[in-house]
Amino acid sequence: MSNHDTSAHAAALSDKIGSMRFAMFTFRDQHGHLASQPMTNQQVDGEGGLWFYVRTTTALWDSIAHDPEVNVSFANSDDSTYVSVSGTAERVVDRTQIRALWNPMVQAWFPAGPEDEHVVLVRVAPHAAEYWDSNDSKMVRLFAMAKAAVTGSTPDVDADHGTIRL
Repeated sequence: MSNHDTSAHAAALSDKIGSMRFAMFTFRDQHGHLASQPMTNQQVDGEGGLWFYVRTTTALWDSIAHDPEVNVSFANSDDSTYVSVSGTAERVVDRTQIRALWNPMVQAWFPAGPEDEHVVLVRVAPHAAEYWDSNDSKMVRLFAMAKAAVTGSTPDVDADHGTIRL
């Protein structure tokens, strides 16, 4: 894939995620079981990479060292937009990058600040992102669901579904 294609796909992913900052981050724990936890996306970089703060003392930090394949899912139920990103997690201990992404919301979760030795980053390099995005208003979707429930049919809504390869 060319740099132009990568940039275009990264921009498409960033557009789909939009203002959805909160995600469920799924990884394999030390027993090989799937585990998920809420995380706050700090940035989608120019290559589509997703950036998250984490502590070195967490199961997520330890687990991705052994099995870096993860999934990050975003949802905005108000406008029926859902994005599922599969990728490879990378552990990043770079104080310059940690400071660059730092903001007041991060400070609330990590009160010792960006110099805390346990505050690190995880970057998810996406393989692909799958999305579902309704083009109908919330009222149209609710009416379609109510009609389907009464008639025993499937809701008829206008929605986009696709995959972004990175």
